[in-house]
Amino acid sequence: MAAAGRVGAVGEDGPVPTTIDALLLREAVLEWFGRHARELPWRSEDRSAWGVLVSEVMLQQTPVVRVEPAWRAWMARWPEPADLAAASPADVLRAWDRLGYPRRALRLQECARAVVERHSGVVPDAAEDLLALPGVGAYTAAAVQAFAFGRRSVVLDTNVRRVLARAVAGVALPAPSQTAAELRLAESLVPPDDAAAARWSAASMELGALVCTARSPRCESCPVAGLCAWRAAGKPADEHAGRRRTQAWAGTDRQVRGRVMALLRDAMGPVPAAAVEALWPDRAQLERCVESLLADGLLAREAEPDEDQPPTYRLP
Repeated sequence: MAAAGRVGAVGEDGPVPTTIDALLLREAVLEWFGRHARELPWRSEDRSAWGVLVSEVMLQQTPVVRVEPAWRAWMARWPEPADLAAASPADVLRAWDRLGYPRRALRLQECARAVVERHSGVVPDAAEDLLALPGVGAYTAAAVQAFAFGRRSVVLDTNVRRVLARAVAGVALPAPSQTAAELRLAESLVPPDDAAAARWSAASMELGALVCTARSPRCESCPVAGLCAWRAAGKPADEHAGRRRTQAWAGTDRQVRGRVMALLRDAMGPVPAAAVEALWPDRAQLERCVESLLADGLLAREAEPDEDQPPTYRLP
């Protein structure tokens, strides 16, 4: 563990010569965070571990501006895991609304049920217990440990990866997939004590979200601009640009699935097949998407008593 001193930069295949003063880096980022941190409800003094867990699930691939109102409504309705565990899946999916990737909502409900069954309704603080919960991976477990319980952990999301890639490794963006070398670098920069480590995790993530952004980094406002290896190197272009996937929306299965889910969320009862079929001109694509929603447990199909009548669809 490198609590201070020089830290070697880490590229995709391992260490590279550039070094940075870890203590100066942390001090600059933490001082900036003290002045610029956003006031988010899951950061408040009265936050609960459950509230932090819900926020982390919602924030996966969804921006804060969309998550905050949804999080507030969700926590008002289901303030404890037991409340969500007892809800109907249809209500859960309606409450999730347009946050995207609705399977997350059902996984969150599965997680709530596991917390009730295994931990008497209290979110556990041990990493192994968190990782055993449905839908909780390494990042979410580390984030809950840091932000809910103030524990030392390595919180390495897209924002933190980008900050470390630029400031330490001197590259425009990290590799498309997280590497073991990145994880070692991130761990070496986490302060040794719990409170400072948790604050560092929040601060480095915030810096990536607000200043060291992917497309238009605000280097003139960055507290570590003078330390940044990428800036010192003349801001070289993204060496992994050709490997990155661009995720389109128009015409994709995601768009079709979203339209089907929106129709069912807004419906007061079962929806006839004809209404579903009218949503999309490509019948084969629509049928594929409906079948995938059924397989994911996001949709239920009910056959009519008369076999000559088409089925109806509803939320599960």
